[in-house]
Amino acid sequence: MSSQQTRDKREIPIAEVVRLIDLVNYQEGSVVSRTLVNLATGTVTLFAFDEGQGLSEHTAAFDAVAHLLEGAAEITVSGKPLRTTAGEAILMPANQPHSLKALTRFKMLLTMIRS
Repeated sequence: MSSQQTRDKREIPIAEVVRLIDLVNYQEGSVVSRTLVNLATGTVTLFAFDEGQGLSEHTAAFDAVAHLLEGAAEITVSGKPLRTTAGEAILMPANQPHSLKALTRFKMLLTMIRS
């Protein structure tokens, strides 16, 4: 099996309905993540942030879309703070600094596009 095949995997069933917010649980004082799709062309990762938790400023080599599924967060992109709530999404461009902070407990789906 090639290294490409071992890297490509899906953690959710194909052609079945799933309730995303039920696939990851909150943990007190923590950030929990679960990779749902990991392909050479991109990843889909589900996160659950406890209130007050976050990710410090960092950059990524690829564009990513953060889609909030529940709760509220402040996502800062290139120094611009953006308050976002369930049902909203933010595009975080490649190579631009960004950070996240949970204003309340929140769950988000992060889609990273590698090509």
